[in-house]
Amino acid sequence: MNKIIVIGHLGRDPEMRYTPNGQAVTSFSVASSRRYTTSAGEQRDETEWFNVSAWGKLGETCNQYLTKGQQVYIEGRMSSRTYEGRDGTTRVSIDVFLNDVQFLGRGGDGGGASESTPYESGVGAMADEGRTENDPVDDLPF
Repeated sequence: MNKIIVIGHLGRDPEMRYTPNGQAVTSFSVASSRRYTTSAGEQRDETEWFNVSAWGKLGETCNQYLTKGQQVYIEGRMSSRTYEGRDGTTRVSIDVFLNDVQFLGRGGDGGGASESTPYESGVGAMADEGRTENDPVDDLPF
């Protein structure tokens, strides 16, 4: 099984394009950070970057509602690849092919969605399909 779950913030606004057969694909990056203390007592921050691709209706939804800085929960299949950077160094890219997304907050405020969207309060885009306004919603990101 290949599954990755990441909670982080969008590093850039989503970019949507269409394949030659008309299928939507949206790309964006997510940064996930952690702070820890070394054995010497020094505090350090560590950030991992993920390139995310969302296809079809999920991609259209991500393009419509996500913005740079917004906190999200993403779940999908991970793939890594190496490439040579412009400076000649070998780099690694971590790619996530999105299966589910939950919108945890708007860009910059760290809280819940500030605008009314069908996917407020951490409701997953995939899990929300087919729900009505009166259905109970679990607002936990997992």
